[in-house]
Amino acid sequence: MNRAFSRKKDKTWMHTPEALSKHYIPYNAKFLGSTEVEQPKGTEVVRDAVRKLKFARHIKKSEGQKIPKVELQISIYGVKILEPKSKEVQHNCQLHRISFCADDKTDKRIFTFICKDSESNKHLCYVFDSEKCAEEITLTIGQAFDLAYRKFLESGGKDVETRKQIAVLQKRIQDLETENMELKNKVQDLENQLRITQVSTSPAGNVTPKCPSTDIFDMIPFSPISHQSSIPTRNGTQPPPVPSRSTEIKRDLFGAEPFDPFNCGAGDFPPDIQSKLDEMQRQRWRGSKWD
Repeated sequence: MNRAFSRKKDKTWMHTPEALSKHYIPYNAKFLGSTEVEQPKGTEVVRDAVRKLKFARHIKKSEGQKIPKVELQISIYGVKILEPKSKEVQHNCQLHRISFCADDKTDKRIFTFICKDSESNKHLCYVFDSEKCAEEITLTIGQAFDLAYRKFLESGGKDVETRKQIAVLQKRIQDLETENMELKNKVQDLENQLRITQVSTSPAGNVTPKCPSTDIFDMIPFSPISHQSSIPTRNGTQPPPVPSRSTEIKRDLFGAEPFDPFNCGAGDFPPDIQSKLDEMQRQRWRGSKWD
């Protein structure tokens, strides 16, 4: 497992210089992961890293986990590792930090490179699985190195400092984009929680007034201590007025006037009874007179 990057002038590369200097070359591959290594270069160092990540891949595969697919964008500025659908940058390996690159001759699907992390300053070995393009990807990274070195010689080293400043700005932009995405997700979560709260809780001023209960004939029950209510019944009509009771004539519950023996006619009773009634009436008249 090894790949030497030759800078001979007669070297024939796969891509045009403009494709790597002004644009990038994309590749799709499976990302086995990255692991820390002690040395920045070396075949044995890379072989141990590949063995370690392959073992970890078999464990994840037995657990039902799939190897994530990534997109590689190779240019003279470095190698970007992106999520294929969202195009989110997962790793941005600047070219001047890559110290070693190789493809596995025993397993033509595997290729790796070692890059020094910009934050921890640790050397990390990145391992990829590509069924058809492992050797081609390694050669493309080698061509990017060759073009970057030539540009370095032409600019007298000034271009390296410019690229470093650009890399720092790109890293800052990437951090801000990640932070912006996290804030958007938090705002969306808060909006969803507020919407659920509004649906589950009804407003306090939206209470429907409670109508008085009615009986089976749709009438309001009689209450002897309450006055006639002005509230309409359920069918929208006012209750009928309560008829006023006459104080002059008193009638029983059948509508008939009560019996008064003194107000009856003379022909209504036999003579003996009528004479007794007349006597009682005279006595009643005398008593009321003396009173």
